[in-house]
Amino acid sequence: MTTGPRHAPAWFDISSPDAARARRFYQEMFGWPVNVLDESYALVGAQDGPPTGGIGQADATAPYTGIVVYFRVEDVDSALARAEELGGGRTLDPQTLPGLGRMAVFTDPDGNAVGLLGP
Repeated sequence: MTTGPRHAPAWFDISSPDAARARRFYQEMFGWPVNVLDESYALVGAQDGPPTGGIGQADATAPYTGIVVYFRVEDVDSALARAEELGGGRTLDPQTLPGLGRMAVFTDPDGNAVGLLGP
């Protein structure tokens, strides 16, 4: 189910070396409700609605740190291949997330991390 403009932002993810600090900061900054799943990840969103993003713990194996916006696409593998054809670099291989669909992350030619989210 896609709402809004084609390829509109669908999810955000904040990856921090100190996830607890990041959760506190964004809760206080924007008043975001945060549902901590475990010490490595928390969902952001209203209690009466679906989550709109997450805040996770970045460690030495994390594919990126910072904020990544995920854009909804019809086919994650095709969109990732297209990004690479256009000069982007693969950061996180496509993977399936239960209940969310498939996701991947690439960097654009300027090094910005960009996420893909699809069925």
